[in-house]
Amino acid sequence: MRIAIAGAGIGGLALALSLEAAGLRDVVLYERSREIRPLGVGINLLPHAVRELDELGLGSRIRELGVEPEALSYFNRHGQQIWSEPRGLAAGYRWPQLSVHRGRLQLGLYEAVRERLGDVVRTGHRLSAIRDCPDGVTATFTTADGQVDVEADVLIGADGIHSALRALRYPEDGAPVWSGLTLWRGTARVVPFLDGHTMIMAGDGEQKFVAYPLEPLDPATGTQRVNFIAERRGTGSTDADWNRAVDSVPIAGLFRDWSFDWLDVPGIIADAEEILEYPMVDREALPRWTYGRTTLLADAAHAMYPNGSNGGSQAVLDARTLAHHLATAETVDQALWAYEEDRRPVTARLLEMTRRTGPERVMQLTQERAPEGFEDIHHVIPAAELEEIAASYKRAAGFHPDELNTRASLSVGLGA
Repeated sequence: MRIAIAGAGIGGLALALSLEAAGLRDVVLYERSREIRPLGVGINLLPHAVRELDELGLGSRIRELGVEPEALSYFNRHGQQIWSEPRGLAAGYRWPQLSVHRGRLQLGLYEAVRERLGDVVRTGHRLSAIRDCPDGVTATFTTADGQVDVEADVLIGADGIHSALRALRYPEDGAPVWSGLTLWRGTARVVPFLDGHTMIMAGDGEQKFVAYPLEPLDPATGTQRVNFIAERRGTGSTDADWNRAVDSVPIAGLFRDWSFDWLDVPGIIADAEEILEYPMVDREALPRWTYGRTTLLADAAHAMYPNGSNGGSQAVLDARTLAHHLATAETVDQALWAYEEDRRPVTARLLEMTRRTGPERVMQLTQERAPEGFEDIHHVIPAAELEEIAASYKRAAGFHPDELNTRASLSVGLGA
């Protein structure tokens, strides 16, 4: 089976590795960028994604790239704790949660693809046209040297929120949908906050700050590198350019009143090595992903807000599910439809939940019910309501510990 993948990001690379593990090795990836570079900042891989990477034999390699947060805590904009829960192994999962640099993760997956499949990544190839055939598809890629036609049994669009394959199938789709919020992402070296192993989110639906460690404590300096996301409504550019660097001073000024006794938000922003600005955008859910011998994967299929820290993890789950069906279904057509039936309803539901702020809803509710702060959070939001908000998102996203720890493997030959 000849498999062409448009896009060599996390989703495309995870798909190539999943296909190889399932015994499908006639795979080529076509990446529009001229080179694979470690771009971006932090990303969280939740336990359901780490499980899949473990089953691909990548567990130790990925663990070396980041750290394992042991807790997630939500605070209001006054620095008061709303809710805290253990994460990863501390929460009873068989797999940890990992905080890693997105670019380092992509490079790690790229190196694994080269080791297992050889030189199968073609850079500088932009998908520009497709022609459906009875038993396959012909994809046209534009390169610096002209156009290249590629015949394949199946073409998967893993080419991101600006997916060319999605645009070819849905020419009226338009630009990504802006939420009205702007994100500023960066990293900084700081003295550890709280216990040095906690991911924090503070604020509400109008303004928010997220931070989590990316590296262990450096005993020589007493600091650790953290990833942060500063977010505010109605400020910044609406252009979906993921690499626009901006000055930290105005951003720190937006958070000048957010100095808590346990966290100096404006100080972290001011100390950033670099800040990248982009709008919080997503895409509308599609009525279908699969046309003929083509389908979509990851952000190309279901770009969603980062609420819940789940985008990269869903890309890995897409990849593993699609590879499983391609390896086990009687026909390619059956495999593509089985994949879509498994993944499209789940991700559509998640997209809706992230638009309602997902598990971060606890911060919005606190702002609505107690804008000036509180003495006891359970007088604002009952404990049972807090617990259900957290649990319902885990169930919808596929990483509730009771379900994840017992579900069958997606590895071919190990159950399904």
